[in-house]
Amino acid sequence: MPAVTASEAPGTHLDLHQGALISANPDVVRLLADPLRAQIVQILAAGPATTSHLVADTGAKQPNVSGHLKLLREAGVVTAEPRGRFTYYRLIPDALQGAALHLADLAARALAHSENFRTC
Repeated sequence: MPAVTASEAPGTHLDLHQGALISANPDVVRLLADPLRAQIVQILAAGPATTSHLVADTGAKQPNVSGHLKLLREAGVVTAEPRGRFTYYRLIPDALQGAALHLADLAARALAHSENFRTC
């Protein structure tokens, strides 16, 4: 299902029960709703880090951090880069930028239509 954008025709009815995505596959905003994943992304924004770095920085257990990194990799938010004996994880800025642009678009639409009350 494609993301909903501001370029849709005015007056288009969005059925909120259809589970519209915040961003294209995957739903980055939903992914970052988890506090530990959000913390991992925040740490990686400062630069690539290994699982050991992330465990030390978050205080979480290694299997938990690894599980979150797996989800972030599958979502295209993080990439793994082998460097010698270590694997470094790096953020993919475009994935976050797409979600940020979509949220900005939603905010602009909400502001533009804040006085459009639906009739009962």
